[in-house]
Amino acid sequence: MFHLKIAMMAIRGLRQNLVRTMLATLGVIIGVGAVVSAVSILEGAQRDILGRVESLGADRVLVFNGSERRSHRATQVSSLLPEDADKIVEENPKLILSVSPQYNSAGRTKYFQKNATGVILGTTESYAKINNYNVKHGRFITREHIRGSAMVCVLGHKVAHDLFGDLPGVGKTVKINGKTFTVIGIMEERGAIGFVEVDNQVIIPVTTAMGRMFGARYLTMLVAQCQNAEMVPACIDGIKKTLRASHRIRAGENDDFQVFTQDQFKQQLGQVATIFGVVLYSIAGISIIVGAIGIMNIMLVSVTERTREIGVRIAVGARRWDILKQFLTEASVISCLGGLLGVVCGWAIANFLSEFTQVLQIYTPPTVIVLALVMAAVVGIISGIYPAIRAARLDPVQALRYE
Repeated sequence: MFHLKIAMMAIRGLRQNLVRTMLATLGVIIGVGAVVSAVSILEGAQRDILGRVESLGADRVLVFNGSERRSHRATQVSSLLPEDADKIVEENPKLILSVSPQYNSAGRTKYFQKNATGVILGTTESYAKINNYNVKHGRFITREHIRGSAMVCVLGHKVAHDLFGDLPGVGKTVKINGKTFTVIGIMEERGAIGFVEVDNQVIIPVTTAMGRMFGARYLTMLVAQCQNAEMVPACIDGIKKTLRASHRIRAGENDDFQVFTQDQFKQQLGQVATIFGVVLYSIAGISIIVGAIGIMNIMLVSVTERTREIGVRIAVGARRWDILKQFLTEASVISCLGGLLGVVCGWAIANFLSEFTQVLQIYTPPTVIVLALVMAAVVGIISGIYPAIRAARLDPVQALRYE
């Protein structure tokens, strides 16, 4: 009951200076809100990117153009050829199931007055099989289409919907970057495969993309599917051996390509996430410190203004410990209230940014909410200790004389 009285006195004291209390609370709201929103955005981005990486499959090996050298003179080189895909499969039949060569470029697909902008992917029939990506209507590109550099295309789900709506699109003629293509298939709705939104994708034969569309000699990348995830290290060795021989790289020379696996992507993701985490948490921490300083300043002003009140209370029998507890309670009430409102504001800000950008994915772990509230309470206690001690040490005689 006695502690309840102290709490009620603390709340009454805060209500007497409502504007000042609100300003002190605002500092905590900003600090806790910054923590919650930063963590929500960071966790959401990590989960989104991790999901994309895992969608690549643990049994996949990705080969990109470029040198593995790290010197300042190293330059990005183009090296991957369409025939490299066939050579890798032929020379590693017990390790690799299939290899998908890919050439990517931006493009616009047009059907009369309707347009769809997205990625134009030149690939082979193995692309759909490797990614378990199925055709909903029509058929996928075949080896015959690739041999003949056929002017045919398969549309992603969103591209087909943008061009044809609910009408059938197979058999229709579209323009891709001004060239005429026949639609032979429409893919299922899938979302993302790796870092590509495949619903916005238009797939054409790789020979058509490189020869008749973009005049390119080298691929963007190769995607190899191993027999199983356990064989990935052996597959990497086999791929490197085949490509080094195909590209005539001598012993001791650096590779003119780079090989990545799911685990490597995850490691890089962890490093990037750590860097961003340090930056975001540092900013949020500064906000919390500013809030704590605000509470301390408000409490010191409160002690000065209520000096005579403190003297009267001590004179009628209040112990110094009671005075200490009252001011600590006031600081804790400010910080806890600010913490609760800060959690709500932080979550709301993160959701707003997600809706506004349509890119950010957010996730707020329950542990972060608990941690933010605990942090707010600790900030209140720490920032209120000095003003509370100062109030408890006032000389009652001097306090009664204070004007």
